Amino acid sequence: MKNTFTMLLVLLSLSAYAQQKVIRLYDGPAPGSENWKQQEKENNNNMWQTRIVYNVVNPTLTVFTPAKPNGTAMVICPGGGFHALSIDSEGFDVAKWLTAKGVTCFVLKYRLVECKTDDPTKELMAKGPQMDTDVKPVVKLAAADGSAAIAYVRKHAAEYGINTSRIGIIGFSAGGTVTASTAFNYTPESRPDFVAPIYLAYDWVNKKEVPADAPPMFILAASDDQLGLAPHSVRLYNDWMAVKKSTELHMLAKGGHGFGMRKQNLPSDHWIDLLGTWMEGLGLLTK
Repeated sequence: MKNTFTMLLVLLSLSAYAQQKVIRLYDGPAPGSENWKQQEKENNNNMWQTRIVYNVVNPTLTVFTPAKPNGTAMVICPGGGFHALSIDSEGFDVAKWLTAKGVTCFVLKYRLVECKTDDPTKELMAKGPQMDTDVKPVVKLAAADGSAAIAYVRKHAAEYGINTSRIGIIGFSAGGTVTASTAFNYTPESRPDFVAPIYLAYDWVNKKEVPADAPPMFILAASDDQLGLAPHSVRLYNDWMAVKKSTELHMLAKGGHGFGMRKQNLPSDHWIDLLGTWMEGLGLLTK
């Protein structure tokens, strides 16, 4: 009986996800990749042991609407080395936590490097130095998708009960790169009001000088990040601090890389509570 009840809850949860509204980010082919022919796919059996999406050609936003919207919106960018998207632990599960706080969420599937096999995790791990070469041209496209997502949310804010000055973006690993890129490059329509890059790869960020009206930034990573990316978060923090822009940095002792909403019985299990406290301090969790 207990197992039946548990299965029912799981099915209801999956059904709730399936009913979310999905919006194509561009009316036609995404600018800059009009000739891409690969087909978007999913994989549930891979080295990361989680559901991933890959070969994204047509960027989309999956909308998660809270029962009681508080006027704040968050674009969420899952990570995966620009070869895949960890769509649950760095996407839908983050949205679930934030919508419980009243935040309207938009999980972004941004453009990715084309994968030639059915397992992007093995493919990217085998690339070595070729990784940077393959990723470089796609980063600009993915960053453009991040900016377009913010602009879309701002344009349609009234439809979702969103305050146009409370639109933020959060991203993980490569998604953190997309997130940070939007904080360096924006128009009035695509400016994020707050940003949260989580264990980002800063070397890939499409960056220039920190803007004069740079948004408040929340940065978090684990010191034992096995990809060696912990210093990247510190560098980004220092760049914001150097020009006296609002920023907050958390370096967890343990957590590794790619923890997202996974439970590991480590300090990283509670990282999102720190994000919530920061957002609360900015007045983003009250109506």
